[in-house]
Amino acid sequence: VQLEESGGGWVQPGGSLRLSCQASGFVFNTAVMSWYRQAPGKEREWVAHLTSSGASPHYADSVKGRFTISRDNAKNQVYLQMDNLKPEDTDVYYCVVPKFASWGQGTQVTVSS
Repeated sequence: VQLEESGGGWVQPGGSLRLSCQASGFVFNTAVMSWYRQAPGKEREWVAHLTSSGASPHYADSVKGRFTISRDNAKNQVYLQMDNLKPEDTDVYYCVVPKFASWGQGTQVTVSS
């Protein structure tokens, strides 16, 4: 299983970023996909997950209404659209395949003025 995140960076509060995760090494269109985040010294936090069909997204209360998880099964990619970003969203964001307990290397998101 390989997962490669991209799309992180620096953004001002209220801004947007779109994270992407390219997956390989497993049958992508049968797997639930998740996003987690973690900053140094903080506990890992689940952000969102999406069923294999893309029909049932679920979000942590801290991001509900601001983040949108989606997937393109033809491209083996999962996305996290992040809008109205806040400084407390600053973290390393990870793409995860729960059924294999596999994580990507993470992409840094920094929200500050």
